Amino acid sequence: MMKKIDNVNVDSFIPLISPKELVSLYPSSEKVNETVINARTTIQRILSHEDKRLLVISGPCSIHDEKSSLEYAERLKRLSEKVDDIFFIVMRVYLEKPRTITGWKGLINDPFLDDTHDMVEGLKKARSILLKINELGVPAATEFLDPITPQYTSTLISWAAIGARTIESQTHREMASGLSMPVGLKNSTDGSLVTALNALEAARTSQSFLGIDQNGQTCIVNTVGNPWVHIVLRGGPRPNYDPVSIDDALSQLNARCLPENILVDCSHDNSGKKHKGQSFVWKNVIEQRVDGNKALIGLMLESHLFEGKQPLDDVTQLKYGVSITDECISWQTTEGLILSARDRLIESGALHM
Repeated sequence: MMKKIDNVNVDSFIPLISPKELVSLYPSSEKVNETVINARTTIQRILSHEDKRLLVISGPCSIHDEKSSLEYAERLKRLSEKVDDIFFIVMRVYLEKPRTITGWKGLINDPFLDDTHDMVEGLKKARSILLKINELGVPAATEFLDPITPQYTSTLISWAAIGARTIESQTHREMASGLSMPVGLKNSTDGSLVTALNALEAARTSQSFLGIDQNGQTCIVNTVGNPWVHIVLRGGPRPNYDPVSIDDALSQLNARCLPENILVDCSHDNSGKKHKGQSFVWKNVIEQRVDGNKALIGLMLESHLFEGKQPLDDVTQLKYGVSITDECISWQTTEGLILSARDRLIESGALHM
């Protein structure tokens, strides 16, 4: 008998619902479409420096519970209405999580948090949550990790990220070139800006690669390039939100004739991966904007209803509104930072200089 030579280490193949089928099960309303289109346009205007407001991406490190996510979205909506003269706020709705070695890979990959990996149900839950958040009038941001995922959820996303672990991946650069929304490209985990700058140039360029269409058919995907990609500084072996690091990033952008747009991630290595450090980063960047650095177009906060994080040991014992991945600041802290920053920016007149 001939020895098997294909799929030797594959246990099984499970058919996946097509993007077209999923969208038909969870269609967008006119309100949802309006939220997405208006938000994408606004972010583009911020990136082109026509809209002087600061972009704020705020929300849980990862989405694992619909109820707390929607409560967070409702609070964010009310806060957005108070500060929309200074900030344009988009909610972090991260549904995929990159893992350094192993661990929970996010709601799409494992929606029941029990290693059953029912990804069909995960895609359904993800689209359902995104629809409800957008229906509130709250735009959504996410990190695209698997290149197949965007066909299922991208019509509900106003801002996307390519993460530090995948920024060097040709596949993710190609994907970013075809995405329909502005995309933030993070510097790599070693702190290097070169990989992110290379990614910026690649994503702004037309690309051809293998992917799927709305019917789930494998295709050659030809893109025109994404002009709205920009760099996200998230730190490395040392933080990179300080004025010297920002100036260095600007110099490197200028050397490549790339737009002067920088978004600072207040968490991850910029905060030492400690939630209490995010406030310091936030305040420092706001002061740099007050001092006239117009290249700082936005900030990101990892924020949940309650601070800190909890282990994913027993699903039945999880605390409500607490992160199961990275540490997050509380809603109270988030609201305080945004309201005080609004007062500071108004007082200084920085956004009208």
